[in-house]
Amino acid sequence: MGQATQAAFDARIGLDLGPASGKARALPANAAGAGIRLSIHEDLAAIEQDWRAFEQHADCTAFQSFEWLSMWQRHIGERSGTMPAVVCGRDAAGTLVFVFPLAVEPRGALRQLTWLGSRLCDYNAPLLAQNFTRLVDAARFMQIWREITVMLQSHPRLGHDLVSFEKMPERLGAQPNPFLQLGVGVHPDCAYQVQLRGDWESFYNEKRSSATRRRDRTKRKKLSEIGEVRFVSPDTAGIGEALDTFFVQKAQSFAHIGVDNLFARPGFREFYRDLATNAATRHLVHVSRLDVGTIQAAINLGLMFRGCYYHVLASYDGGEVSKYGPGAAHLHDLMRHAIDNKCNVFDFTVGGERYKTDWSDTKLNLFDHVAAASWRGWPAAIGFAALSRLKRWIKQTPAVWDAATKVRTFVASIKGGNG
Repeated sequence: MGQATQAAFDARIGLDLGPASGKARALPANAAGAGIRLSIHEDLAAIEQDWRAFEQHADCTAFQSFEWLSMWQRHIGERSGTMPAVVCGRDAAGTLVFVFPLAVEPRGALRQLTWLGSRLCDYNAPLLAQNFTRLVDAARFMQIWREITVMLQSHPRLGHDLVSFEKMPERLGAQPNPFLQLGVGVHPDCAYQVQLRGDWESFYNEKRSSATRRRDRTKRKKLSEIGEVRFVSPDTAGIGEALDTFFVQKAQSFAHIGVDNLFARPGFREFYRDLATNAATRHLVHVSRLDVGTIQAAINLGLMFRGCYYHVLASYDGGEVSKYGPGAAHLHDLMRHAIDNKCNVFDFTVGGERYKTDWSDTKLNLFDHVAAASWRGWPAAIGFAALSRLKRWIKQTPAVWDAATKVRTFVASIKGGNG
């Protein structure tokens, strides 16, 4: 391979082998030349107060809130050996300019630098002061990032072989996401949002055709013939019961389509249950049900953060009521709830399900960055980049994705029959 070809190849997979040479050293905290002082925190409690205050006005999403990420670390990260590596940048006056919620976690024989809570966050991103772009231009960000990587690699517990940043949004508020400067590929999935306007009735009439509204009324009437249809936001005592049913419904759904049960993994159920019932996080989480008589026909766990409703998890009963679309009826009630609570955006989050594309007016492309940080991480970086491209091709090619889905469901049905 010629030098020019090798250089292009290295740039494409994001190789950064410098720190592995053993020459890495921690630089002074203001060496970035951008007037920014850097600090790295392994103890989340030490920066809790500043983080909570910053997230109230910083450009970020609910998945960068201290509540979400500290709860994830408590129930999941600590069990898996994840070490927080939260990078704070402050100006000369000590005011936060950014918080990068990073972490180092084991991945087989390797150690990877990633976003804290990455796999359960629909959006992985920094928290940026609203004047970040004016203070830190592209060249300065890259200078800061090089210093951060040197500091991390010099740390006895935060050295790593691989950098893996997934599901990064293109923008945060009105600002471009600076991490897209690292060299990215398009994530296999997109996310979808819709702007909420007016009251529910006017919004619904605007977004749905008369024929669709007629079908919705017919299905809701069929549900009401089974039992009274009620939208319920249970109190703390009732949330636990709703989540118990939710976990059962999701397990059945995952088994039906041949997907591993997310909630069977260590700490996952505990994370969501604590998040939904803990007094410190209840303001962030909204759990609701659509009851049809005595049947909990559909259940949702969403997040409400700074005027945005995030539709994170949903399930529905697989019995008789499933014929009449309880999930769709519940979604209507959720959007009404979001409008009534002064939300101006309903975020369907990641995934290309038909109902999301039907309702949305904004499609969000997400991006991944994979880079080797040592020779040990080089093969993994190449493999992860290739796998991401393959996943995207499968998901973005309707005939292939439809065939793959059918095969997966068929295999699941055989396993279920043999079980």
